[in-house]
Amino acid sequence: MTNTLYDALIAPHAENPAIFLDLDDGTRWSYSHYVKRTAQLAHALRAAGIVPGDRIVVQAPKLADTIALYGAAVQTGAIYLPLNTAYTQSEVRYFIEDAAPKLIICDPASLAEMTALGASAQVMTLAANGKGTLSIAGDGQPTQFDTVPRSPDDLAALLYTSGTTGRSKGAMLSHKNLLSNAITLTDLWQITKRDRLIHALPIFHTHGLFVALNTALLAGAQVRLMASFDAEGVLAEMPKSTMLMGVPTFYTRLLDDARLTGDLATNMRLFISGSAPLLAETHTAFEARTGHRILERYGMTETNMITSNPYDGDRIAGTVGYPLPDTEVIITTDGEAVKPGEIGVIEVRGENVFQGYWNMPEKTAEELRESGFFITGDLGLASEDGRISIVGRQKDLIISGGYNIYPKEIEDVLNDINGVKESAVFGVPHPDFGESVIAAVVLDGPTMTDMDIAAQVTSELARFKQPRSYVIMESLPRNTMGKVQKNVLRETFKDIKTD
Repeated sequence: MTNTLYDALIAPHAENPAIFLDLDDGTRWSYSHYVKRTAQLAHALRAAGIVPGDRIVVQAPKLADTIALYGAAVQTGAIYLPLNTAYTQSEVRYFIEDAAPKLIICDPASLAEMTALGASAQVMTLAANGKGTLSIAGDGQPTQFDTVPRSPDDLAALLYTSGTTGRSKGAMLSHKNLLSNAITLTDLWQITKRDRLIHALPIFHTHGLFVALNTALLAGAQVRLMASFDAEGVLAEMPKSTMLMGVPTFYTRLLDDARLTGDLATNMRLFISGSAPLLAETHTAFEARTGHRILERYGMTETNMITSNPYDGDRIAGTVGYPLPDTEVIITTDGEAVKPGEIGVIEVRGENVFQGYWNMPEKTAEELRESGFFITGDLGLASEDGRISIVGRQKDLIISGGYNIYPKEIEDVLNDINGVKESAVFGVPHPDFGESVIAAVVLDGPTMTDMDIAAQVTSELARFKQPRSYVIMESLPRNTMGKVQKNVLRETFKDIKTD
């Protein structure tokens, strides 16, 4: 038997001398070194008692050994469970209790609290200086490991959703789910061994871990692994790189630096954005400054990537492109497909769609149809030629006085106002209308008032869509991937007075 993911992504590089990881301190790992180090850590996992199907919780720094640990988990048949490094002890407790891991990997600074949380799980560490107990356990181990067979449907990873409503859900991702998406994206975005990717994303999320690293491994591309996003560092890497995968805040911060020019980006061939909506003005400003039009795509924890603007062809601001090859997307209302141009819930089916939610059979049955279509909870519409636009989350839909109000429509109007940097529209309870429309607004300067904004909105939106109150903020609350946390806004301003 074979190991679906390992055999495709890692095994082919056993004798590959090309550079895989280029690190902040100047250290460079070849692909062959990565394969050997993965084997050493696989031996360390085996010595720690890991057997196929065991969960390994990883809340660790972004290090070369953390990337090797991912490979080692795949090679041993374990289920890799990365956690946001910003999660608190109480948040981590839920994941550990739910996933029941055999092993927890953390930063040495968290060792005591992880040991207290881990119950029967063994706890090991990864440290930037290489002195973590897992790294030490791998040192001196054989550089070859008998890869554990894993079939396409065996689980490779368990990723928890952000949990903005209710309990966070563990999405079960199989070898086939991850590999099918990597193959499709590598081909679609024309990633090859000649590419050098600037990797400034976190590796506890599907974007930085699976989209970025799996495609690089499949293609044999080089990865400039940055510990975190730093505009200075990214600008310095552009002349010798070809790709950047980022979130919208990457691009707005780069635009704030006058050194971002077309000349600096001459060697770059592709800028990709995802994980949160990219404003149309960011598209326009970036193209004007660099000559590059950002490629926006759309995905979810449960599905990996679903759609992408084309590599060759129009990349239209405000849309997320077309369904990926071998991925079906339909827009529905009450389970029935709607006509092009009509808003509905986005549903998706394909080999990239997850296996269900860990320990939540009822929730799985609720969101994953017997037909194989996953109900994303995102609202969108499709053009006549199939191009998808996202309107918002179904849970963010505002129903006021019996009218359905889509926040994105209002946000688009607000964001077009000169002096408005960005906005977020959400609903709060109202005794008569059910919900009232509120707009949180970040300004470019201090001269504009909420009355100024309201005056410009009046001519653009029907009365029932116009915000009943404006909240001027210094910044919008966001999660680590740049998504605006409307649940935080709703809770913060739930008692705000409106007419």
